[in-house]
Amino acid sequence: QVQLVESGGGLVQAGGSLRLSCVASGSFVEINMMGWYRQAPGKQRELVARMTRGANQDYVDSVKGRFTISRDHAKNTVDLQMNSLKSEDTAVYYCYAYGIYYTSTRYSNTPDYWGQGTQVTVSS
Repeated sequence: QVQLVESGGGLVQAGGSLRLSCVASGSFVEINMMGWYRQAPGKQRELVARMTRGANQDYVDSVKGRFTISRDHAKNTVDLQMNSLKSEDTAVYYCYAYGIYYTSTRYSNTPDYWGQGTQVTVSS
């Protein structure tokens, strides 16, 4: 089992910055993929950014150049630095983890794990 807890959401003016943090805990050795999704009211949940243990990164086009994902493998954390925020970035942001090494020899892609979500509101 993996538990994910997010922090760092809040209210910010357009053009401002926020940093989201997520810490993973539980019975595992390592996590392959960690990242962030978001869901705005009336919209589907979408991938914002993700990062593998090998440091490969993906971003949705709308945040490229503004958001930066980072991981600390020793602390089992994933952060999302969000700069130049826009009103359209307003959403609930969810941390997720995928591909878990439960032991050094036991790996599974299922299930994936989700945090409870943190609200980000950007006022224009």
